[in-house]
Amino acid sequence: MNRIDQLFASKQTGILNIYCTAGFPALEDTLPVMTALQAHGADMIELGMPFSDPLADGPVIQDSSTRALQNGMSLKKLFAQLKDFRKNIHVPVILMGYLNPVMQFGIEQFLQQCAATGVDGLILPDLPMQEYEQEYRPLFEKYGLHLIFLVTPETSEARIRQIDALSKGFVYAVSSSSTTGKDKDMKGQQAYFERLKALQLKKPVLIGFGIKDKPTFDAACAYSNGAIIGTAFIKAVENAKDLDGTIKQFIQSVK
Repeated sequence: MNRIDQLFASKQTGILNIYCTAGFPALEDTLPVMTALQAHGADMIELGMPFSDPLADGPVIQDSSTRALQNGMSLKKLFAQLKDFRKNIHVPVILMGYLNPVMQFGIEQFLQQCAATGVDGLILPDLPMQEYEQEYRPLFEKYGLHLIFLVTPETSEARIRQIDALSKGFVYAVSSSSTTGKDKDMKGQQAYFERLKALQLKKPVLIGFGIKDKPTFDAACAYSNGAIIGTAFIKAVENAKDLDGTIKQFIQSVK
C-alpha cells in the first residue's frame, strides 16, 4: 500500500503536511529539513521542485525556488539527494512542481526515478486532468505513484467529483483562488469548506494556501482531514541558524 494511503488509513484528522523547497535554504539542506520535519511531528512532506516560473506560488515560495536554483538545485541533483532517504525517513513524501522540468527530464524517466528513490506521489498543478487521464495515467500506475489534483472555491461540483474519482491519495483543496502565502480569513472561506465537506468525497481532503499557524490549521482541520503549510514554514527557516530547533519550534506552535 502506498504510504499516503497508509497514513490516511491510520489517521483521519489533524494531518499536518509541510511544504519545503528542495535545496533551500542551502543546497544540501534538503535531507536535514526532511529529517527534522519527520522527527518533530510532520505527518507528510511536500517537497517543492524549484522552477523559474511557478504559477501557483506566491513571492515567498518563488524566492525560495530562485534561491534553490541559484544554489545549484536541479532534478538530477534532487534525485541524487533522495537516493537513500528511505533509510531514515518513513513519512509519505510528495514532490510538488511544474510540468516543464519534468517533460525536459523525460516523464517516464522522472516517474521511474521517483519510484526508485521512494517518493509516494506528485502534485503537478499545470498537468491537465484530461491529459493525465488519456496519456499519463498508465505510467503513474506502473510506478505506483499517486497524482494529487487541486480544487478551488470556483470548481464546480461535477468537476470536484471527477477530480475525486481521478485523484490518488487525497484531494488538495486550495482555500481561495490566489497564489500561496496570501493572508486568508478562514471564516470567510467557511461556506466553501462546508460545501466540500457536504459532498462527502471518497478521497481524504487536505486544505492548503493561507494555513500559517495553529488557529488557521485548526480551522482547516474542522472541515477536512488536515492541512498543508508552506509559506509560513519557508519564512521560518529561510534565515535559521539552527534548522532542527527552528523546525521543532514551528511544528510545536502549529500542533
